Amino acid sequence: MLKGYKYRLHPTPVQAEFLIKTIGCARFIYNKLLEDRIAIREEAKTGSGTRRKPATVSMTKTGKFFISILVEQDDAPWIPVEHKVGIDLGLEHFAVMTNDAMVSEKIENPRFLRKSEEKVKKAQRALSRKKIGSKNREKARLILAKRHEKIANQRKDFLHKLSRRIVDENQVIVVETLTSKDMMQNHKLAKSIGDVSWHEFVRQLEYKSNFYGRTLIKADQWFASTQICSICGAKGEKKTVDVREWTCARGAHHDRDINASLNLLMLAD
Repeated sequence: MLKGYKYRLHPTPVQAEFLIKTIGCARFIYNKLLEDRIAIREEAKTGSGTRRKPATVSMTKTGKFFISILVEQDDAPWIPVEHKVGIDLGLEHFAVMTNDAMVSEKIENPRFLRKSEEKVKKAQRALSRKKIGSKNREKARLILAKRHEKIANQRKDFLHKLSRRIVDENQVIVVETLTSKDMMQNHKLAKSIGDVSWHEFVRQLEYKSNFYGRTLIKADQWFASTQICSICGAKGEKKTVDVREWTCARGAHHDRDINASLNLLMLAD
């Protein structure tokens, strides 16, 4: 037996506006496609004009709906405009994002491994004291494995939620390319670099962008986002990790991470 269910929604004013725009956009696109198909059929009946295929709805690289019939934004204000974001990855903050409204947001580094480090070390010491092959050693091994599993699950949950949010809110995403393998040669930073999982974060952004029709731009690994002044474009000297703020030769003062995210955002144009 098939059952039917009814649900009543109580959206907030912001959600209601979003739903109205989405439904209006879908209705407008449908009517345009229908109008185009009718025109093609009439042209075929009269034998006038060149033969052409009906337009289809697809997602462009900018994430906007595309029809072969040109639609101006002013004629259809409910069609969402393009949103872009530049993402600077780092250790002090997991990421610093700047959108096309020039609003910057710093995502704190959760440091899951660091926070659970003492518990992991305690479990490792307990395991090392147990006799090889004993039941107590197997119990200690499972406890240590669960500690590591919890950290891995926390990290995956954080990365999935953040990457999905970015993909949902933006059509064009620019992220810097970091070579974690080379950076981990620095033994002082190796543990922190391994804890943030940049590679997995970018991997998730990439496949989710492809699935939802977004554009992901990976900046060249040699792009000096940190050294370039986002205001005048002048390139300064290379900066060590401890330098968090700097002043351009022309007097512009910068937050290191926000300036880098601004430079990455410019690659979206």
